[in-house]
Amino acid sequence: MSGRHFLQIPGPTNVPDRVLRAIDSATIDHRGADFSQLSLEVLDGLRTIFKTGQPVVIFPASGTGAWEAALVNCLSPGDKVLMCETGHFAVTWHNLARRYDLETIFIPGDWRHGADPLAIELQLVGDKAHDIKAVCIVHNETSTGVTSRIADIRAAINRTGHPALLMVDTISSLASMDYRHDEWGVDVTVAGSQKGLMLPPGLSFNAVSNKALSAAKTAKLPNCYWNWEAMLAANKSGFFPYTPATNLLYGLREAIAMLLDEGLDNVFARHARLAAATRRAVRAWGLDILCLEAREYSNSLTAVLMPDGHDADAYRRVVLENLNMSLGNGLGKLAGKVFRIGHLGDFNELMLAATLSGVEMGLELAQVPYQKGGVQAALDYLAGTAAEHKDVAAA
Repeated sequence: MSGRHFLQIPGPTNVPDRVLRAIDSATIDHRGADFSQLSLEVLDGLRTIFKTGQPVVIFPASGTGAWEAALVNCLSPGDKVLMCETGHFAVTWHNLARRYDLETIFIPGDWRHGADPLAIELQLVGDKAHDIKAVCIVHNETSTGVTSRIADIRAAINRTGHPALLMVDTISSLASMDYRHDEWGVDVTVAGSQKGLMLPPGLSFNAVSNKALSAAKTAKLPNCYWNWEAMLAANKSGFFPYTPATNLLYGLREAIAMLLDEGLDNVFARHARLAAATRRAVRAWGLDILCLEAREYSNSLTAVLMPDGHDADAYRRVVLENLNMSLGNGLGKLAGKVFRIGHLGDFNELMLAATLSGVEMGLELAQVPYQKGGVQAALDYLAGTAAEHKDVAAA
């Protein structure tokens, strides 16, 4: 088909030309001085993105690897871990923990709300012996478009005085939505390269607190590839204990520069504005947003419920075959019930307008019942907030 493909899934996201050109650099000696300089620059820049003064560890892996690294560095066989069922990826992280013979307490959820701080607090209050060693939360559930309130969860943990570690998955929120590793008292933050960081898949991250580093000294779960100690020791001089993904690190340096050039607050404001426009379009179409609470809306993606009797995957297929655009599918128990619009990363107003036009044309082509005017509702919002957005960016 003529024209470019619109990749509007919630990750991997569109990779900007600046990042692609950086990745296209010649591979260099990963034991040489030039590589050391590259690594030190990237590791320092990542601390700004995570909003931490603590170390950030980079693994050549997908986000699943960073999940595993968080668990195996801090925990021992039989440890209890408190987790919340907020969606498909929370379930997947839970299943990973169980494979390591960790005892999981899984607070059930309806996949339409974030993690409940009160439910977490009650579990910890009841744990008089402090057997729960970690609380694991997905900040932005990519399968549902629902965000959990990490600051409120930290406050709930603090009220109990419980010493459990707080581990947070930011795979689809980092560099798209405000996230504060240090201020929110997170012990391990998990992230990946292929969403807000605007890179291809292949890098994963752990931001690590002093408390987590202390826990790692006595943790008994087996680890070798994921070992923080070896990684941090090599990172001090800008190197890695094994061959790193050199060219992705070139891209990461460029992506960090792009984010800091725009300013993180401006990045977050841009995502919030485009997400709000998307939700206005969905409501104008007469469709339902999966997330039920406005304070938990994701600014990275919007999951849209299909009307009864209509299959989301059949609709997505019509959009792909006729309009050359990919929308996210429903995962787990949402398969066939929702489609997901990604609006994160290297993304702007005109790209959103084209995306929403494709969604609306697809609804017509697939004969899904809807009301016309969703695109216009989004455009009206974007036009009405343009001056305000410009003022924020200039501030």
